[in-house]
Amino acid sequence: MRAVIFDMDGVIVDTEPLWREAEREVFAGVGLDLTDADCERTMGMRTDEVVAFWHDRSPWPGPPPEGVEARITSRMLHLISERAGVMPGLEHALATARASGLRLGLASSSCPELIDAVLAKLGLEGTFATVCSATAEPLGKPHPGVFLTTARRLGVEPAECVVIEDSLAGVQAAVAAGMRVIAVPPAHLFDEPGFRHADLKLQSLEDLSAGMLGASRRSQVSGFIEKLKKHSNRA
Repeated sequence: MRAVIFDMDGVIVDTEPLWREAEREVFAGVGLDLTDADCERTMGMRTDEVVAFWHDRSPWPGPPPEGVEARITSRMLHLISERAGVMPGLEHALATARASGLRLGLASSSCPELIDAVLAKLGLEGTFATVCSATAEPLGKPHPGVFLTTARRLGVEPAECVVIEDSLAGVQAAVAAGMRVIAVPPAHLFDEPGFRHADLKLQSLEDLSAGMLGASRRSQVSGFIEKLKKHSNRA
């Protein structure tokens, strides 16, 4: 591995509860009563795609989707400034990645304005060699575009990257990009079947080790093949 790519919401900053609060509040304003479970269906997606998801299913007569998206972004900016906090273990994860000689990238579904607000709130400006928003891509997660762009800007191949994600959409995007994936799901979603596609699943960034960052899918497959060969030879 040559690089580690962090997701933002739910990985470096504890904003997933804030997203649910903002989405429920704004969508209620257009007559759509969402539950937390409803919001989790679109967790990890771009805001415009979240709005389109619900507008397609329950069209509202009021403001256009672009207006609803702007309201959610505005509400999130306020919530980030008031209540956003760092995720447990982030300092440990960053230190572990640096000690392993890995380049650091950030790939988020959030818009640049929200990314900047989070980095400023947490004092993380300049931490990442490159910061990429999926809003600059034709499609957001689970499409792999934002991860592929991040790898290109870091100057590494996708297979040389390990991604740290907390959402199913993010895990799917990283797998599609051909990258190794470490999932750190919310506690109540830890046993969600979709996370089986990740290479590793952790309870917290505090559990991250240098060995987890250094392994590659290629080395894992090679090791498995060697074991098969040895078993075949003994037989």
